[in-house]
Formats: sequence, C-alpha cells, structure tokens
Amino acid sequence: MSEHINKRHNVSLLMYHIVCPAKYRRVVFWDYVDVVLKEVCLWISDRYEIMFLEIWTDKDHVHFLVQSVPMYSAKKIVQIVKSITAREIFSRCPDVKKQLRWAQFWTNWYYINTVSAYNSESEVMKYIQWQGNAKEYNMLHKVWYKQARLF
Repeated sequence: MSEHINKRHNVSLLMYHIVCPAKYRRVVFWDYVDVVLKEVCLWISDRYEIMFLEIWTDKDHVHFLVQSVPMYSAKKIVQIVKSITAREIFSRCPDVKKQLRWAQFWTNWYYINTVSAYNSESEVMKYIQWQGNAKEYNMLHKVWYKQARLF
C-alpha cells in the first residue's frame, strides 16, 4: 500500500500507472524473464526512490504501479526503469536477445497515467474551485455527505 514519503522539505504521494510493451510486441515475458524483471525492479527500488507497488506482465507488455518522489519526472522514471530492466534481462536471459534482433528490448512508446490514492479528478477540481470560499465549500460538503449517507 502506498504511503506518504517524508523528505526534509516536502511530503509527497506520487503514483503512476506505466505500461511498457516489448519491442515489436514480441512474446518475451516467460516465467523466468518475469522473475528477473521483478528482481531488477527490487534492485531499482533500493537504488533509486522508486517503489514498485504492483508489477503485472502479459506476454508482450508490462504494467507497473509505481510511487516516487518529486525530484524524478514521470519521463525520468520510465527511462530509469526501461534502461536498467532491459540491460539486466539481456545479460541474464541471452535467449531473449536472440529473439529481439536489433538488441533493443522495449519500444520507444509507453503509456503513463497519474493515480490518486484519495480523490478523483472531480473531487480535486471541486476542492480547488472552492478555495477561498470556505463557508460555501463546507455547505457543499455537508450536502454531499448527507446524500452519500442515503445510499
């Protein structure tokens, strides 16, 4: 489960859902490649401040649920994960390199989305819109709470 990360000057809870397909969408995530990938991700967690909350492999792509600190941009997280995992999978699983002719493990493409542990997009938008209008926001919150209790 995700927790807030406390640093000297900030507290953060930044989570991302990342999807990375293998080059040419080749089927390369066999059982032992899956084990190597997860071992490498544990090493990345120790070396960098990138925590893997969930890793799910399909035959030709991987889903990561990642939590990190603000000093890493989303793009930097993807670069770290893709480069280190590719290097280690190629060195530990040489038959994967044979299947991918041009010695590139991941495609250049990836999908990334932010994940919220507490609020949906609409709740955050309401919160921001009602800043400075504390009385009206409290009234809105009370109405919402009463409606929620009816169900």
